[in-house]
Amino acid sequence: MKASRRSLILSAALAAAALVPAGSSWAQANVLRIVPHSNLAILDPIWTTAYMSRNHGYMIYDTLFGTDADARIKPQMVESWTESPDKRLWTFKLRKGLEFHDGKPVTGEDVIASLQRWGKRDAMGSALMQFVQRMDSPQPDTFRIFLNEANGFMLEALGKPSSNVPFIMPKRIAETDAFKQIEEHIGSGPYIFRKDEFKPGDKAVYVKNPKYVPRSEPPSGTTGGKRVYVDRVEWNLALRDAQAQVSALKKGEVDIIENLPFDHYEAVKADPALQIPAISTRGLQYMARFNHLHKPFDNPRVRQAAIAAMTQEPFLKAQVGVKSLYKTCASMFICGTPYGSTAGSDIQAKSNMKKAQELLKASGYDGTPIVILKPTDLASIQKLPDVAAQQLRQAGFKVDLQAMDWQTLVGRRAKKEAPDKGGWHMFLTAWQAFDVWSPIANPTMDTRGDKSGWFGWANDEKMQAIRNEFMRATDDATKKKLADQLHARAFEVGTHAPLGEYDQPTAATKNISGWFVTNGNLYWNLKKNGPQ
Repeated sequence: MKASRRSLILSAALAAAALVPAGSSWAQANVLRIVPHSNLAILDPIWTTAYMSRNHGYMIYDTLFGTDADARIKPQMVESWTESPDKRLWTFKLRKGLEFHDGKPVTGEDVIASLQRWGKRDAMGSALMQFVQRMDSPQPDTFRIFLNEANGFMLEALGKPSSNVPFIMPKRIAETDAFKQIEEHIGSGPYIFRKDEFKPGDKAVYVKNPKYVPRSEPPSGTTGGKRVYVDRVEWNLALRDAQAQVSALKKGEVDIIENLPFDHYEAVKADPALQIPAISTRGLQYMARFNHLHKPFDNPRVRQAAIAAMTQEPFLKAQVGVKSLYKTCASMFICGTPYGSTAGSDIQAKSNMKKAQELLKASGYDGTPIVILKPTDLASIQKLPDVAAQQLRQAGFKVDLQAMDWQTLVGRRAKKEAPDKGGWHMFLTAWQAFDVWSPIANPTMDTRGDKSGWFGWANDEKMQAIRNEFMRATDDATKKKLADQLHARAFEVGTHAPLGEYDQPTAATKNISGWFVTNGNLYWNLKKNGPQ
């Protein structure tokens, strides 16, 4: 008889939720109902950088380190660590009580397998793995990382707060090929995923992990105690219409709208029954990403012409509209951050349509229609492709705007086939500041061609050399100098087009409390004080 111990433990952990009638007032007071920013279709947060998959990951997995609201790295699953005098041997000890949802303890072997898989997909992870000689686990609660040479970003990599996050999974799951999606979704985090209730396009359900032991520190960013005060979290994946979302919030049918549509910002802000909590200090950046593998964007001169055509203000005005929520910024590394730079940005920041037309004519562009992917169900970026199409057409490009839902787009952008065989030329997206403000973490700076972890597959040896030098730098002045060089080269190569910065508001009913600065979408520490 092979009744799995894992199934028995999961059943016991979930039994309490099944005993309470779903419609009762007690049940609703213990259920957090969220409208996330998109559908959830991909459950593997290592396979994709999509924020829905990342947010799903934070519900069920935990991390070794985290990044707090002030960008400081702090331990999470790790209790203590040491480094050798030459900084080439790092030894980490896991804190007590770490247990996967199947009842098995978290071990160093699980950590090693998880880091190895993450290191094959993530920009910062692959950068770290260039330095790793080997990893081992001399004791179940310990793991060691041996480096070929010292670097200055070990903890920054292990505490990476956003896509791709180095989530820790059971070894048997983490050993899945990094380029195939995992089929089991078991972590050691504060929530347990109810796969039996999961319906893409309808709902995703998470229940409280009764065995999770939170840290004692207050929550900040992705660090601190992950305390859960509700029994169940439901993601409403079906409610995609902006007006319907706001109406449901006002009626108390949902508790949180993850990404409040900008058109409704002023009305929600003025409603005394609703709140716009302050959960972000860093904001996000819009960008247009080119596919470097196929014509015409295999030609850097064509990419430069496209960058020159795509001035930022029209994108921000059309997509956000609320002046207080956006700003133009010539930096690929986010304005106001340690590596914020304008080096090389004149091609976009000081361009005009006539200049773009001249650049395109000089590039030898052959009239190939540009396939731009347009998401139909992601309000936060839905208008960007239309603006891009208009500006590129004005510059002289032919454009084929193809509409699809966001999760279909996420799957399609991973394809390397030619655009006329199901591939693409350009997609537009948004990144949180922590994802792009570092020359190592920023996925667009990974220019190893089709070996790059992120879609678009830019290839430039000079950028690789500068980035590798940055990894080895230890003083701030040298890092800043190298970051400026990398930034200028990225504009010269035309890796992508930054399209400005903005703040994305979240809306909630007034009875939700426990908010903290996350610079993302994290759902622990929240309390629901009875039905709205």
